Amino acid sequence: MLKMSETGNRLRKLLESPNFDPQTYVKQLSQQSDGDRDLQEHRQKIQNLADETAQNLKKNVYKNYRQFIETAKEISYLESEMYQLSHILTEQKSIMESITQALLSTDKDETSKEMQAAFPKETEEVKQRALTSLLEKVEGAKNIMDIPGRHLVYNGDLFEFDVDNMSPIQKVHAFLMNDCLLIATWLPNRRGTVKYKYSDLYDLESFAVVNVKDNPPMKDMFKILMFPDSRIFQAENSKVKKEWLEILDETKKNKVSKDRHKKEEEAPTSPIRSEVSTNPFDLEDEDPADAEESAELGIEWIQELPEDLDVCIAQRDFEGAVDLLDKLNEYLKDQPSTQKVKELRSKVDERVRQLTEVLVFELSPDRSLRGGPKATRRAVSQLIRLGQSTKACELFLKNRAAAVQTAIRQLRIEGATLLYIHKLCNIFFTSLLETAKEFEMDFAGNTGCYSAFVVWSRSAMKMFVDAFSKQVFDSKESLSTAAECVKVAKEHCQQLTEIGLDLTFMLQSLLVKDIRAALQSQKDIIIEATKHRNSEEMWRRMNLMTPEALAKLMEEMHSCGISFQQYTGDGCWVNLSYTMVAFTKQMMSFLEEGLKLYFPELHMVLLESLREIILVAVQHVDYSLRCEQDPEKKSFILQNVTFLHDTVLPVVERRFEESVGKPAKQLQDLRKSTRQVRVNPDSTTSLV
Repeated sequence: MLKMSETGNRLRKLLESPNFDPQTYVKQLSQQSDGDRDLQEHRQKIQNLADETAQNLKKNVYKNYRQFIETAKEISYLESEMYQLSHILTEQKSIMESITQALLSTDKDETSKEMQAAFPKETEEVKQRALTSLLEKVEGAKNIMDIPGRHLVYNGDLFEFDVDNMSPIQKVHAFLMNDCLLIATWLPNRRGTVKYKYSDLYDLESFAVVNVKDNPPMKDMFKILMFPDSRIFQAENSKVKKEWLEILDETKKNKVSKDRHKKEEEAPTSPIRSEVSTNPFDLEDEDPADAEESAELGIEWIQELPEDLDVCIAQRDFEGAVDLLDKLNEYLKDQPSTQKVKELRSKVDERVRQLTEVLVFELSPDRSLRGGPKATRRAVSQLIRLGQSTKACELFLKNRAAAVQTAIRQLRIEGATLLYIHKLCNIFFTSLLETAKEFEMDFAGNTGCYSAFVVWSRSAMKMFVDAFSKQVFDSKESLSTAAECVKVAKEHCQQLTEIGLDLTFMLQSLLVKDIRAALQSQKDIIIEATKHRNSEEMWRRMNLMTPEALAKLMEEMHSCGISFQQYTGDGCWVNLSYTMVAFTKQMMSFLEEGLKLYFPELHMVLLESLREIILVAVQHVDYSLRCEQDPEKKSFILQNVTFLHDTVLPVVERRFEESVGKPAKQLQDLRKSTRQVRVNPDSTTSLV
C-alpha cells in the first residue's frame, strides 16, 4: 500500500509539473512498458488520480458553496455602491470645474463692462418686443410677459438627455430671460406660427449650472441642478455650449447685483412717518438706524448665503449647510422683522426645503440599506438640527424596518428548524439592539420620540413572530422542537434588557395563540395514545429483556425526578405495567416541554392539559380495579395506582410549582381523588 501511495504521489507531481508534455510522456510510457497489461495498469492509476481530483474538487465546491454565494452577493452590493460613489464623484468633479471656470471668467467681467459702455444696451421696449415675438411661437406661454421688466437675454436649441443612463430624451428650445429660464419642447405637428410647447419655467436663483466633462460620444453638455432633481442638455457644438455657460453665469450675477442695488436704493424712511412727525430729532435718530440695518443685511456673507447653500447641497455638505443656517438664525435673532429680512428668509426657506428633501431621500428605504443604523446618523442629525425631529424619527424607523425585513427575507431556510431559528433570532435581535442604541444616541434630547420607537418595536416584533411561527408552528414541528425554539427566542429577547428595553411581554402576547394551539394538539395526541394503550392493557409486569434497557429506563426516570428503584424486580423485570411506564414517560416529557413554553397567559391552559392527561390514566385504573376479579391482578393494579398517586403526581406538582412559582390546585384536587381509589380498591362505584 505504501509503495502504491508513493507511486501515486510521483505520478501526481509529474502531471502537475508546469513543464509537463503529454506527447513526450505517452511516448516514453509506451517505450518503457512491457505490454498491454502494464499500459492498462498505468491507465487505471491515471483514472484513479482523475477520480480523486474530481472528488476533491467537488468537496471544495460544496465546502465553499455558501461562501461563493455570499461573495457573489457582496460583489453585487459593492458594485451598486461603487456606481453610486462614481456618480457622486463625477458630480463633485463637474462642480469643481464649474467653480474653476467661474474664477477664470472673472477677468472677463471688466472687458464685458467696457463693451457695454462702448455699445449702449437696447432699450427696454425693444427687448420686450423681441421676447414677445419669440413667445408667440410657444404654446401656453402667454403669461410669461405679465412680469414687468422681463426681457430676453439669449435663446437656442438644445437636446435633453436622461441623467441616469445618458439616453436622448427630446429636442427642446431654451429661452433665457433676465430673471428666469424657460424650457419649451418642439411640437411634432406645428399649427401656424406655433413651433414649441411650454414645458418648465425656472427662477434663476432656483438652479445651478454645472459643466459636464466631454466623454465621447457624450460631449458639449452641461447640467442644470434643481435640487433634488437635475437635467442634462447638449449644445450644437463647443462654441454654443461655452456661450450658454458664460451667458447663464453672467445673467445670474446681474440679477443678484440688481436685486442688491434695488434694496440699497430703497427709501430708508416711510413717507407717512416723515409727514406726521414734527420732531426734528426723529430724522436724525431713524435715518442712521435704517441705514445701519441696510448695511447689516448688505454684509457679503449674507448676500451670498443662498448661493452658498446651493453649493453645500450640491456637494452633499449637509453639515456646512446647516451651520450656515444656524449662523444666519443667530444673526437675525435680534434683528427687527423688516421687509428685507422677510425677503431674505423667503429665499433661505426655499433652500431649507430643498435641503430637507435631499436628507429625506438619504433616509428613504430605496437607498442602500447596508452599513447598519450608523449609516443614517448623518442625515438624521441634520434633520434634527433643522427642527424636523419628528420626520427624522419616522424616516429612521422606516429605514430600519426595511433593513430588518430585507435581512429576514434573505435568510436561507435550513433543513433543521432549530438552526434556522438560531440564525433568525441572532439577526433580528442584534439588529433591534443596534437600532435601539443608535436611536438613543440620535434622539437623546427628544424624549417625545421614544413612544414612536416602542410602537415600531412592536411592529418589528410582529414581523419576527410571523417568520418564527411560519417555520415552527405552521410546519407542524414536534412540541419539543417548538419548546427549544421558543426558549432560544426568550433568551435573545432578554439581551435587550441591557439597554432598558424589555419586549418579553410583547413576544409572549404574540406567541401565546400558537403555543396554546400546540399544547392542546399535543395533549390530544397523548390522550389518544394513552387510550389506545389502555384498550390493549393486560396488566402484566414489564420485562425489558436486557440489563442495559433496564439501566436506560432507570436513568430516564431519574432525570425526570422519579424514584424508580423500588419498582424494579429480579433480573430485567419491572413491577409496573407497560402502559403505566409509557404514560409516565410521555407525561413527564409533556410537562418539561410545557414549562419551557410557559407564559403567565398559558397558566390555566397548561394546568388543564395536565389534568386531562392524568385523568385518563386515573379513570383507567379506577375502571380496572372495579372490573378485575383476579386477586393477583387486582393487587398488581393497586401497585400501579400507588406508583401513580405516591410517586408520579407529587413529582408533577412539585416540578410545576418550582418552575411557575404558583401552586397547582387542580392537580392537588385530582391527587386527592386518586387517593380514594387506592384506599377503596374493592368499591364498585366510580370515584373519579
